Amino acid sequence: MLLTLPGVLSPEEAAACRKTLLDARWDDGRITAGAQSALVKANLQLPEDAPAARQLGELILERLGRHAAFLAAALPQRVFPPLFNRYEAGMGFGDHIDNAVRIGGQPARRYRTDLSCTLFLSEPEDYDGGELVIDGAGSSSGVKLGAGDLLLYEASTVHRVTPVARGARLAAFFWVQSMVRDRGQRELLFDLDASIRGARAALGDAHPAAVRLTGTYHNLIRMWAEV
Repeated sequence: MLLTLPGVLSPEEAAACRKTLLDARWDDGRITAGAQSALVKANLQLPEDAPAARQLGELILERLGRHAAFLAAALPQRVFPPLFNRYEAGMGFGDHIDNAVRIGGQPARRYRTDLSCTLFLSEPEDYDGGELVIDGAGSSSGVKLGAGDLLLYEASTVHRVTPVARGARLAAFFWVQSMVRDRGQRELLFDLDASIRGARAALGDAHPAAVRLTGTYHNLIRMWAEV
């Protein structure tokens, strides 16, 4: 799955996030990298316990909880508290795969990382480079979204951030433990959800076909979900 979700944050909210992060204290981004990732990672990261990280993370989680496309695609059981990074000129992140399990939150708990999320906070014209490239997902030219837009992709993929040549790239990043672990099942449910919405719009909520499709969707959730 490789899905662009526009407008997770409004332009005004993204601008407010940038303003909050402007005066933040940044640490070496390798503090949260695994042994292999640390060899190719060069960026800055907001400390997880920084007040700004908690404040902005709560805003993002609240907005995600109301974002219909995110909920349909990710089927989230848990969402790792958002982290924040900054890439300045010369910084990038080479090929890596995200750790299968992360520990975070208060109180600390384990999260299985089924899906990775990058929420872009800088406007694309404010920096050169800094594209997110995901191997095998049709994004060989790189992804660079508008401020407030989110990219949702499989955490099992090899991906990288190309070096920034000018300006600074600000983003939030985090992971989703889905109720449905299997990638193929998640994608099937997402397609079925879209079909249900189309049937309801065309035929009405009470049409027998719409009712049967909805029932099939929920029966598959019963079969596959881990809650």
